[in-house]
Amino acid sequence: MRLLFGAAAAVALTFLALPVVAIFLRVSPTTLVHELSDPVARDALVVSLRTSALAQALVVGLGTPTAYLLATRRFRGRTVLLTLVELPLVLPPAVAGIGLLAAFGRTGLLSTSIPFTQLAVVLAIAFVSAPFFVRTAVASFEGLDPTLIAAARTLGAGPWRVFARVALPLAASGLGAGLALSFARGLGEFGATIMFAGSLQRVTQTLSLAIYAEFARNFDVALAMGALLVAFSFILLLVVKWLSFGWTSPFRSAPSSSA
Repeated sequence: MRLLFGAAAAVALTFLALPVVAIFLRVSPTTLVHELSDPVARDALVVSLRTSALAQALVVGLGTPTAYLLATRRFRGRTVLLTLVELPLVLPPAVAGIGLLAAFGRTGLLSTSIPFTQLAVVLAIAFVSAPFFVRTAVASFEGLDPTLIAAARTLGAGPWRVFARVALPLAASGLGAGLALSFARGLGEFGATIMFAGSLQRVTQTLSLAIYAEFARNFDVALAMGALLVAFSFILLLVVKWLSFGWTSPFRSAPSSSA
């Protein structure tokens, strides 16, 4: 049984690691760093960081009170609202893009001029990444010790003070983990962005869109941008693990179950 499970694990881990490792082995690290100086890569990096930062500010600003409300209140239709929050997780990217166009396009419900602007990138990133933050935040607020909340209220703290001085600090690590997941998802967004915002260099072309554009023109530049996204994602996932399980080294062995 150990041999069978070990072989299955080896095949699975090799399959998952090989494409990532291949990005860094395809060309030398020096070449990868050099290719990042290409104007397309530089412009895409600037657009990605700017739009992702704005999108995550929007997600945190609106998502935190939303998550607190869903975590602390029980009302008719709550399950439906939670499902609505989670829906972008399973929507095909093309559906997300066409939905954003139907809502915010020139002939959409709100009839705006947002499509194919940098604001469109921000909205696309926020739409696909918000569920990662909100769902994690809901779980963090639900996991708070209710006696601490009740004690704060007994001592005279109002709802806002309880939220700002008790709930937020106690849920901070979970909120940070959710933000890291949301940022990582938004940084790699492709489908909804290209449909709703297009791929205009220096305006709406993020790193993911630039990789697709450079794939047939300069494969080394595409590899360099891919390597950069892999590095970003790896670091963000480490942050999630540290925030979720405490600031201990992620490379330490887990304690034995027999301990």
